[in-house]
Amino acid sequence: MTRITFYEKPGCGGNARQRAALQAAGHELERRDLLAEPWTAERLLDFLAPLPVADWFNRAAPRVRDGEIVPERLSREQALALLLAEPLLIRRPLMRRQDSGSRLVGFDPAAVEAWVGLSPAGPAVGEGCTAPARTCSTATP
Repeated sequence: MTRITFYEKPGCGGNARQRAALQAAGHELERRDLLAEPWTAERLLDFLAPLPVADWFNRAAPRVRDGEIVPERLSREQALALLLAEPLLIRRPLMRRQDSGSRLVGFDPAAVEAWVGLSPAGPAVGEGCTAPARTCSTATP
């Protein structure tokens, strides 16, 4: 069992399935509201720096999904400014192991399996939002 800090969007069905998969594997989660977290550039880069800028973004966020923001066209500085101003744009979940401090962005089942392990009998889960597009906003229940 691993203790994991799990930054999520409250009310997100995808994050709920991801939490369930981790808990089914015996992991203990400390849940945090990704949208309410007081992010700084340094704290956010602790998660995002190893990834290409385009992989920093939540592809289901309305401004990204609708083409208003094209992550592949942004510099690192532009992307970071957008993510700090509008946390809904941040790819989720963000996860941090409390024992080692290692971090993971998003929920690729193979990457999560290698990082902390998943239960073979746990629910099938991946990354992405299954909610209708109109429900993915900054408002949280």
